[in-house]
Amino acid sequence: MYQNWAANFTVVAATVVAISCAVLVHYEGLLLLSTRLQRARGPRRIRVLYGILSLLGLHVCEIWIFGAVSWVLLQWPANGHITTAGAVAHPGILDAIYLSAVTFSTVGFGDLTPVGPIRFLFGTEALTGFVLIGWSASFTYLEMERFWRNA
Repeated sequence: MYQNWAANFTVVAATVVAISCAVLVHYEGLLLLSTRLQRARGPRRIRVLYGILSLLGLHVCEIWIFGAVSWVLLQWPANGHITTAGAVAHPGILDAIYLSAVTFSTVGFGDLTPVGPIRFLFGTEALTGFVLIGWSASFTYLEMERFWRNA
């Protein structure tokens, strides 16, 4: 379907880099957050709020990683393009971040649609987002259990 193997390779390589960066940010962020939550004093309510806001911040960083990578890839037409209502769109960086957010969260509104090899990045981003959100949910459960057990 996509005969330009250089573009295919570029998209796959960029996807691997984006996934690696997002997972590394998530892992290191959870490690730091866990340490800080264990050392934190004060009302549990504040610590839980801090934990949830920190997790949201991690996910926003990961969305920006994928959005920035997609925006850079979209600068080379061989990598594909984005359509909106059937017409080719020329997305800015914030459009790429928006598409990344709806993909990462697996909402997928459908108002922007990737076409061409770039679809690999967005398809893989959805899987990555699903896994990282699940990881955050597990982390939150374990932290909440620890807070309640120590109450």
